[in-house]
Amino acid sequence: MSKITGSRNVLFHLGVILFFIVLAYAYMSPLLEGKVLVRPDIEHFKGMSKELSDYREETGKEAIWTDSMFGGMPGYLISVIYPGNLTKYISRGIWKLFSIASFLILYMLGFYILLSSLKINKWLAVVGAIAFGFSSYLLIIIGAGHSTKANAIAWLTPMIAGVLVAFRGKYLPGAILFAFAFSLELLSGHLQMTYYGFIMIVLFALIQFIYSVKEKALKPYFKAVLFLSVGAIIAVGMNFSRLYTTWEYSKYTIRAPSELPHNGENQTSGLDKDYVVQWSQGIDETLTLLIPNFMGGSTSTSAPADGESYQLLKKNNVQNPQKMVNSVIMYHGDKIATAGPYYFGAIILFLFIIGLFVVKGPVKWWLLSAVIVSIVLSWGKNVMGLTSFLLDYLPMYNKFRAPEMTLVIALIAVPLLAFWGLNDIITGKADKDDIKKGLIWALGLTGGVSFLFSIAPGMAGNFSAPFDSRYYPEWLMPGILADRRAMLKSDALRTLVLVLLSAGLLYYWSLKKINTNILVITLGVLILIDLWTVDKRYLNNDQFVSKRKAENPFPLTTADKEILKDKDLSYRVLPLQNPFQDARTSYYHKNVGGYHAAKLRRYSELIEHELTPEMSLMIQQLQASSSPDSVFAALPGINMMNTRYIIYDLNSPPLVNPDALGNAWFVNGYKLVDDANGEITTLKSFDPANTAIIDKRFEQFVKGRSFQKDANGVIKLTEYEPNYLKYEAKAGTEQLVVFSEIYYDKGWNAYIDGKEVPHFRVNYVLRSLIMPAGEHTIEFKFRPKSYYVGNKVSLASSLLLILALLGYGLSEYKRRKIGDKNSK
Repeated sequence: MSKITGSRNVLFHLGVILFFIVLAYAYMSPLLEGKVLVRPDIEHFKGMSKELSDYREETGKEAIWTDSMFGGMPGYLISVIYPGNLTKYISRGIWKLFSIASFLILYMLGFYILLSSLKINKWLAVVGAIAFGFSSYLLIIIGAGHSTKANAIAWLTPMIAGVLVAFRGKYLPGAILFAFAFSLELLSGHLQMTYYGFIMIVLFALIQFIYSVKEKALKPYFKAVLFLSVGAIIAVGMNFSRLYTTWEYSKYTIRAPSELPHNGENQTSGLDKDYVVQWSQGIDETLTLLIPNFMGGSTSTSAPADGESYQLLKKNNVQNPQKMVNSVIMYHGDKIATAGPYYFGAIILFLFIIGLFVVKGPVKWWLLSAVIVSIVLSWGKNVMGLTSFLLDYLPMYNKFRAPEMTLVIALIAVPLLAFWGLNDIITGKADKDDIKKGLIWALGLTGGVSFLFSIAPGMAGNFSAPFDSRYYPEWLMPGILADRRAMLKSDALRTLVLVLLSAGLLYYWSLKKINTNILVITLGVLILIDLWTVDKRYLNNDQFVSKRKAENPFPLTTADKEILKDKDLSYRVLPLQNPFQDARTSYYHKNVGGYHAAKLRRYSELIEHELTPEMSLMIQQLQASSSPDSVFAALPGINMMNTRYIIYDLNSPPLVNPDALGNAWFVNGYKLVDDANGEITTLKSFDPANTAIIDKRFEQFVKGRSFQKDANGVIKLTEYEPNYLKYEAKAGTEQLVVFSEIYYDKGWNAYIDGKEVPHFRVNYVLRSLIMPAGEHTIEFKFRPKSYYVGNKVSLASSLLLILALLGYGLSEYKRRKIGDKNSK
């Protein structure tokens, strides 16, 4: 009998997975036509990772370092494969099978595993999985191309499931599930989501500890902690190479403190506070969890084609009012930009409030506290006292930006409590009085709020946005405000209808006028319709294009073609349009700029203090018809970066910089400075062709030496790979050599004639070494121990998890076999 039941369960689970696949492809139906989704961040990724991926395809090896962005940087957080973690084959296999639909499938499957592990009604678990998977934010990040974030969120839910299973007494299977999911979570490479997941787990552990103390049940508590700790160690070990390299690199990025004088109140040991809180959720904007258009949707949501804005444009005889109305932004929150709201679903919030009344024990307080913490933290700059305190004292909190992303915690907790509570109701575990109270409060809060805004949308404020005065004439503002008001009113009414339908269904079920199956199925259909229609506002079929069009998002331009005629091994290109927030140039060239959220701190400061001012000066002088030669001669930072070409217009040939200093050069001498501030300040008034600026920390390498540039000396780059550089050099005397390569001592080693020699930092960001007189071969090799040693640890840990899985599987097989014999 147990075999039959087990087989039926397996078949049911397989059927559910198939259903999730069908549902995902139904939503993303253009995939069935061979189309692909255009995702802005993926286009950036293609640009920034091009050199790394090309090298991998050509050689079968990992480059680990790329010279295609910001003068050069480690590729750890761009596109590096860590062979030691064997779970990467699972991740790759899922992607190859389902492509972009895999994210939606994994969202639903992960939450289904979470609900199933808690013994939730199987049909209710399916509905809960749909409710979570179709949350608006989860679809929005797919459309934006935030693949690592999407993957990380998907694996959070089975990771939490492992924790709950272990604390329910199934220590080994819980620990194995946790280790497996946690490994894939870390493999996703979005530590911010992992951090928020652990906030949720720590809250659970704290509340569970309090209850364990009260119930004098500390032994099973610590046993669960022990098993999960072993699972965590294995998962961390599997990702040790990724984590080790990231940790090592992070100390040199913008997520580490600056050495420059700084605003002490704004600075942390990680990111600056004003940078962290740029994307904070407005306190009133939290109502988008219930009413999606409470703040007007996204910054790409335009006014309706037949709204008040359109009528005013026509009245004022504006040419092509239909086109103009599309540029009227409906979003009126405080954020710089937003791709859409964190809409949880009207029905889900309704059920969540009921769950607060019917669910008993530590789980309720855990999930409620998680929701409160999540929402308050998301307010960021709007509760700056708390945020500032946490940035200063909560470990690692200042490494992450965009406080609104903490809403991911609530995104998991709200539907989890909602369906836990609904399960208690339909299985008879909930007290009838509690159900009644919950229903009244849920209807009053969700229905009442939506009703008020549907009849009096003006309660939400004046509907003006911070940018209105910059973008729109005064005469158009009444129409814009009216359209925003109408949008809120319409969505509030929509939420009210959904809440009333849900309340009606539960009421009729309580009267036994409909059975449980009809209740669950109807709620599921309503939830899917609700979320599907909101999601389609932000991720729809119009965003899919043919594969051919998407393969190369950066067609060759006149500027690209001209630059690519230059067959020298290495030189750099500087685009003048949005140079430090765009990776387009990196697709074809070695870029002075680029696009990355974890660039090297010193290079970021070079951009701010030197490169950006030099660009402004260059543009001003060229516009004033100054001689190009005199213009470029006055750009020390740009010249020392070997910036040979300047792109001012993609459809025109680039400017050629005759003063670019090349890959390496000899200098006459050096200037010692006391610290980083001395370095960056001196950059503004020095001649990089003849002088090197050296921090006193590196004085030992030049102390007591004087240098004279050999006018007949030669140094030339003869071989180039992202992780290997070879120069042939000749000079009659000892030379101080400067290389137009970024200094990063955690992996780069220098060699002269095959013998390792010390190298040091000059000019704030570049490399230098002392070359003896004569003819020499100079090499730089990038061999970070963190990557190669880390991969060995990762492989060993992967094998350990495989052994644990096999051992558990074998023991379960034997246990069931013995059970079957005994039953006979």
